[in-house]
Amino acid sequence: MFSHVMVGTADLDRAIAFYDAVLGVLGAAPGARSQAGTGHWRAFWRHGGASFGVCQPINGEPATVANGGTLGFLCDSPEQVQRFHDVAVAHGGTSIEQPPGPRESVAGVLHLAYVRDPDGHKLCALHRPKKAG
Repeated sequence: MFSHVMVGTADLDRAIAFYDAVLGVLGAAPGARSQAGTGHWRAFWRHGGASFGVCQPINGEPATVANGGTLGFLCDSPEQVQRFHDVAVAHGGTSIEQPPGPRESVAGVLHLAYVRDPDGHKLCALHRPKKAG
């Protein structure tokens, strides 16, 4: 459904260092930096057919976070959820909500971890076990 997700940043170099480390846990290559036609800088990570980007706000206003918004990243295992969380915190992120681990949901047991990136964007690492059958 989505072609990409992009968030703003107040410090592109800090954001690139954070997301290179965190998205590297998922197998993404380091972000590719480019300059938009407006002169603003951005970086993109591509993995598994998805694209994620960070950019300097084109309108010149400060970067802000979406109140109530969450960006979810699919993980291959509960261990990868934990590693995503731990790497995020080690690179300037903040652990939020409950500690990483299993949660009951209408979809069964999910393994989740929530962090905020250095700009305050809420990220979720999620592993959904495959159903037998």
